[in-house]
Amino acid sequence: MAEEEHEDFSNTAASGASLTYPMQCSALRKNGYVVIKGRPCKIVDMSTSKTGKHGHAKVHLVAIDIFTNKKLEDLSPSTHNMDVPNVRKNEYPLLDIDEGFFSLMQDDGSTKDDVKVPDNELGRKIEEDFAAGKELLVSVTSSMGEEHCLGYKEAPK
Repeated sequence: MAEEEHEDFSNTAASGASLTYPMQCSALRKNGYVVIKGRPCKIVDMSTSKTGKHGHAKVHLVAIDIFTNKKLEDLSPSTHNMDVPNVRKNEYPLLDIDEGFFSLMQDDGSTKDDVKVPDNELGRKIEEDFAAGKELLVSVTSSMGEEHCLGYKEAPK
C-alpha cells in the first residue's frame, strides 16, 4: 500500500524534486514554511520556551495552511528536525474556464487544465474579469503534490 501511495505523488512534483526537506526547528523563521500535521503551512508566530533542568528548549509554532487558511499549531524540541515543504509559485496566462477548471498556457505552449477555479470570492472575481474580456495571469502555488490558484492579476498590455 505505501509504495502505491508514493508512486501517486511522484509524478506531481518536478522530476527528482522531493516534496519536503528537513530543517532544524531552531532554524525555522516567521514567514517561512513548515509541515504541520502533513500540511504545507506558513509560519505566522513562533516562540521558544526555556528548558527545565534536564529538558530541551521547546519551539511553539503557529502556522496557517497555505491552501485552506486553517490555523495549525505544533510544539517541538528546538534540536529536532521538522519538514519544510518545497513551495513553488508560477504565473500562467488564462486561456479559458471550463467546468470549474482553468485552461492555462504553459511556457512550452502546451495547456495545463488541472487547476480548479477556487470556490470563493477570488474564483468569482477571476470568472467575472475573464468574462469581461480581460487578459489575466493566474498565480498557481504548488506544494506537496497539491496545486491551487491563490491569486491573479491583469496581464500587462
